[in-house]
Amino acid sequence: MSLDLVEISPKTEPPVCKIIDYKKFIYDQKKKQKAIKSKAVKVVVKELRFGPNTGEHDFDFKLKHAIKFLQDGAKVKAFVFFRGRTIIFKDKGEILLLRLAQALEEYGVVENMPKLDGKKMIMIIAPKKKN
Repeated sequence: MSLDLVEISPKTEPPVCKIIDYKKFIYDQKKKQKAIKSKAVKVVVKELRFGPNTGEHDFDFKLKHAIKFLQDGAKVKAFVFFRGRTIIFKDKGEILLLRLAQALEEYGVVENMPKLDGKKMIMIIAPKKKN
């Protein structure tokens, strides 16, 4: 078994060095990084797409999906897509998204209010924290 002089923390004054097996040191570092990465919370974003003239039944159907996504702990990115001349219905799209936010207020909180981004009006809703 060969031992190496390894610089542990070069930023301190004076730098810290140890005599250890370098390959084992690298292996342990990678293992720690992997453990930290596995414990990190992965944020899932689910998308719901609406049109400016989305009907009542379609709205209710997508609302049920949004509720399920928020209960599972995923964020919901709801957007109204305007194609062609439907861009004149911006106010309808905003009303639709605000209605969705109001229907979901017991399941999640609005992270970003509706705003127009090109041909899409986007709103993000995050799940409420569980006690």
